[in-house]
Amino acid sequence: MSKVLIAYFSASGVTARVAREMAEAVGADLYEIRPETPYTSADLDWRKKTSRSSLEMDDPACRPPIQEPVRNMEQYDTVLVGFPIWWYVEPRIIDTFLESYDFAGKRMIPFATSGGSGITKAEESLRACCPDADWSKGQLLNGRGAADWAKQMLNA
Repeated sequence: MSKVLIAYFSASGVTARVAREMAEAVGADLYEIRPETPYTSADLDWRKKTSRSSLEMDDPACRPPIQEPVRNMEQYDTVLVGFPIWWYVEPRIIDTFLESYDFAGKRMIPFATSGGSGITKAEESLRACCPDADWSKGQLLNGRGAADWAKQMLNA
């Protein structure tokens, strides 16, 4: 029996809602990727070039620290990774998460929320960040259907 983790970062609560819906539907464990220093509204102001999120996204090497690690990551065979799309890719804290564990051979399934950007560039970035994982095609999940999509992906 495969053990599934849904790991997600959510800045505004949208991705969190999607992650909770999927975890309940498929019986997965849920892990919130929380920054060591929580983001404020000013930090998330993407229109301001000096905001924390803008500065992080301008620096490809930036790896914001995470509050606490996943306990017993080795027990999971499949990890769904969720995030909002920032500047067409995943937020840098997702890279921190991916570089914190050995995902070699694990099935990784990305999902994202976005106000208008697609997930394609994020998928490329995720694969580059964690090339030894077994990446499945990701999905943009802005509305209904997250639970059905998760069930479909896990049964594929």
